[in-house]
Amino acid sequence: MKRVQFTETVLRDAHQSLMATRLRTDEMLPIMEELDRAGYHALECWGGATFDACVRYLNEDPWERLRAIKAKATKTPLQMLLRGQNLLGYRHYADDVVEAFITAAAKNGMDIFRIFDALNDVRNLEASVRAVKQNGKHAQLTICYTTSPVHTIDYYKELTAKMVALGADSICVKDMAGILTPAGARQLIPAIKEVTDLPIEVHTHATSGTSELTYLAAVEVGADIIDTAISPMAGGTSQPATESLSVVLKELGFQVDLNDEALVAISDYFKPIKEKYIEEGTLAPKMMGLEPKTLIYQVPGGMLSNLYSQLKQAKAEHLYEEVLKEVPRVREDLGYPPLVTPLSQMVGTQAVFNVLTNERYKMVPNEIKDYVRGKYGQSPAPISPEIKDKIIGDDAVISQRPADLLSPELEHLRQELTGIARSEEDVLIYAMFPQLGKDFLEAKYALPEKTISSEEPIRIEARFV
Repeated sequence: MKRVQFTETVLRDAHQSLMATRLRTDEMLPIMEELDRAGYHALECWGGATFDACVRYLNEDPWERLRAIKAKATKTPLQMLLRGQNLLGYRHYADDVVEAFITAAAKNGMDIFRIFDALNDVRNLEASVRAVKQNGKHAQLTICYTTSPVHTIDYYKELTAKMVALGADSICVKDMAGILTPAGARQLIPAIKEVTDLPIEVHTHATSGTSELTYLAAVEVGADIIDTAISPMAGGTSQPATESLSVVLKELGFQVDLNDEALVAISDYFKPIKEKYIEEGTLAPKMMGLEPKTLIYQVPGGMLSNLYSQLKQAKAEHLYEEVLKEVPRVREDLGYPPLVTPLSQMVGTQAVFNVLTNERYKMVPNEIKDYVRGKYGQSPAPISPEIKDKIIGDDAVISQRPADLLSPELEHLRQELTGIARSEEDVLIYAMFPQLGKDFLEAKYALPEKTISSEEPIRIEARFV
């Protein structure tokens, strides 16, 4: 009997995907004992946009949240999502910051680090893996799944082999847009298993309506772990429901170790919390719906709503379909990057500019220019000379690991927070979000009393990572 394990996402990706990561720590802690006894492989509870939302909107210290969760989860491993060299921010950090951040996360209770790079450039994973290993923790290396002429089965097998060589303890297939179909899973999972005998975890979203079928296909051909969300926080742009898949897989003869009694208690606990967030408008009903267009345009659900919002602000909603059609063209021009943070924001914004100006690449954001210069890493497919010339002219393109161009910065950050920071964790809050973090710390310690800054508005798609 094959065993299938479950990672529960309600404390991170579920509420990040459905309601912009607004679940508070005091709403998590009362149910932690039940989550801990439910028999999960892991509890995903940190990383992604949680750090940002804690500081920006909830006036909570994310490090205190991690410590509080760890104090109550005494049996089940805690898991976080880490953007490789970007950590939890939107730029590459020097290696000394990466090492300090991962060391602090491990010290404060993190067990499993799910590490990804938006371009699947393994060079951007090296520093993170090294730090995780130095701290004796589990490095789950992550394939950002997408489809294109270059994202073939052979591509994914080669990528898996590189991750194994880098020191992966397990492999995650991260389907951030919900575009991995059952047929795709039946091809991909066995191909990965030809390369490695490491545990394979599959992560998808219910956005397109195929997620349960995809999970069933994946476990039938060898996937070991699936990511699900307890039912009140499942569906739509979140993951499929934990309880439903537990019942189905048990009936089909798989070994599932989940405690049904604990699952009922967890579900009952989150039902009124969900209703509260619906009533106050934080959880919009449309986030619970399906969007099969993701299978056509490969645009994550949150990216769809963000594109529409940008066009509405420009009084150009009538151009929505045109922008959706432009997204895959821009993606092709840029070498088929996966649409995951930060590339999803960048590609979407460029598509909007191309349509609004009625001239392709007349306006180009600085982030797109840096991407073409190689500062985010290697594009999956080569960018044509014509597109390079349009976007950056004669500017040089780098070929080395982008972080090799960065000088150590941790000591400088410490000096900038002299008189404000009271711990290494404080310095790392500042490192992730400088002005926002500084304002947060000054308010926390009343030095002098301030309100939290609303600068650097959160990028909407970060909810869907």
